Amino acid sequence: MRVEIWSDVVCPWCFIGKRRFDNAVAQLREKGVTEPIEIVFKAYQLDPTAPVGAPTPVVDAYAKKFGGRERAEQILQHVTSVAAGDDITFNMDIALRANTILCHRALHWVLENHGAHAQVTFKENLLSAYFTEGLDVGDSEVVLTRASACGFDADTLRSWLDSGGGLAEVQADIQGAIDREVTGVPAFFIDDKYFIPGAQETDVFVKVLERILSL
Repeated sequence: MRVEIWSDVVCPWCFIGKRRFDNAVAQLREKGVTEPIEIVFKAYQLDPTAPVGAPTPVVDAYAKKFGGRERAEQILQHVTSVAAGDDITFNMDIALRANTILCHRALHWVLENHGAHAQVTFKENLLSAYFTEGLDVGDSEVVLTRASACGFDADTLRSWLDSGGGLAEVQADIQGAIDREVTGVPAFFIDDKYFIPGAQETDVFVKVLERILSL
């Protein structure tokens, strides 16, 4: 089974959805399911117009998008509460909204050079950097440091990024989302035949995966 997940690093529901999907896979393993499940993250940008090199407090970005600071704070408090229910710590008061193109390029490099499991680990690391630690995930030094922390060669990755690596591949992912009529993330596609939209509850993921595996 191959699961392709269109997702963005600054999307709260993408982090929540990832955790719930991970928990669903863990539950399947506990039930004795041994079918290989490969998880691959695909690039999606919630705000491709976000300026590169100019991060802004996430509350300001949400206020601009959702009609004011009060509404923005309500939304951020809600997702923080939901995330806590899935054992994820959101510190949205220090989160910095940034352009995520660099993250997606680096994620593609990890996938191509270290495989899907390593990409999943790196994705989790970047999500934590943004949501929990308040780091600027649009900054190359942050991305490279996180890559190094995962055991990847940061110097090789830096050279690849400096040469423009990953730009075409990220654009292909974004086009893939358009082709599949994805209008929101996370979006889970299983064997490119079955679609699960959004951050479903863990038990929903379990039931859908069990049904697909039984076919």
